Order: sequence, then structure tokens, then C-alpha cells
Amino acid sequence: MIVAPTDAEMHTPETPDAAEHLENDSAPEDSSTGTSGDASQQSNGDNDSASVESENNTTHRTWRERMSWVLVFSALPLMSLVLAAGAGYLRWQESSSHSTQQAEVEVMQAARDTTVAMLNYRPESVDKDLSAAQQRLTGSFKDAYASLVHDVVIPGAKQKAITAVANVVAEATVNASWRHAVVLVFVDQTITMGSDAPTDTASSVRVTLANVNGSWLVSGFDPV
Repeated sequence: MIVAPTDAEMHTPETPDAAEHLENDSAPEDSSTGTSGDASQQSNGDNDSASVESENNTTHRTWRERMSWVLVFSALPLMSLVLAAGAGYLRWQESSSHSTQQAEVEVMQAARDTTVAMLNYRPESVDKDLSAAQQRLTGSFKDAYASLVHDVVIPGAKQKAITAVANVVAEATVNASWRHAVVLVFVDQTITMGSDAPTDTASSVRVTLANVNGSWLVSGFDPV
């Protein structure tokens, strides 16, 4: 007689092999979850790096912009200073050139007038004529001229009735500054002694001048 299995006998418990099989079936799901987490972390890391790099770029641009403004505003006063200095130098150069030209005009006029005053006299007014000329001189040359006039020229002019007339025909500046100048003067002089015929002479004189209290006075008178 065949005995049919009961329901309890037909329901067999899970064996260890079956449990292991189930665990293996669920493993891929866990692996998939881990991979997804790693990808998420990597993505977050990339985003953080990009954010840091963006902040660095922004900071760098801001620093460059600030430095650009600093350089610009620092350069403007410097450029203004350079331009002002250049303009000042040009004004000084122009003023210096104008001053030198003015000095040349003044010294040539002084050399001409003093030469005429020193070499012109008449017997009846020789004292007055040559005394006035001495006021245009300075230094040791003034003393030497005064001695020559007093000892030789005035007595000779009175005794021999000497008349001297001098004319400056040309002059040229050798050098000139506001303190010192040298002028070359060309002179024609006519000497008359009593009733004798006039004698004409031509000469050139190196006239040295010094600026004394704003006036050009002769400090040297050397025939050349």
C-alpha cells in the first residue's frame, strides 16, 4: 500500500545552500548601492574643486583690478610731477636764454658808453670829463685809471691843449653772464693838439665788466 506524503512532509525547510544562494542573489543590489554612493561622493568632490577654483579666479581678478586702479592712481601723480618738472625746465631754459640775451645787450651798451667816456675829453673840462668816467669803473682798475688821469692825462691835456674824441664803431660779446662779461670794442679816436692837424687812430680793446649791485662797471681795459 502506497502512503501519500503529508503537507508537513512536503514543506521542507530551507537548507544552508538555499540560504547562501539567496544571499548571493541580493549581493548585486548592495554592490550597486555602493557604486552609486562612490559616484555621488566623487561628484560632490568635483563640485567642491570647481567652486574653489572659481573663488580663486574671482579673487585673482579682484586683486588684479585693485592693483590696476592702484597703479593708475599712483602713475597719475607721477606723470603730473614729470610734466610739471618738464614744463618748469622749459620755462627755466627759456628764462635763462632770455636773461643771457638781456645781459649781452646790457654789457655791450656799458662797454660802449664807458669806452667813450674814458677816451673823450677837452682841455677846458678834462677834470670833469675824466672824473665822470671813473664812476663807471670798479676794482683795482679804477684806482689805476684815476692815478694815470691825475698824474699824466689831465696835466698834459691842459698844458698842450689836447682834445680827444672817440667813437665806438663796433663791439662783440666774448662771453657774458649775470656776474661777469668780456666785450671786444673797436674804437676810432681823433687826437688834436693845439693848432696841429688832427691825428686819427683805430684800435681794439678787450673790456672786462663786473655786475656790481645791478650796474655793469668796467674792471679791465686792455688794448689788443
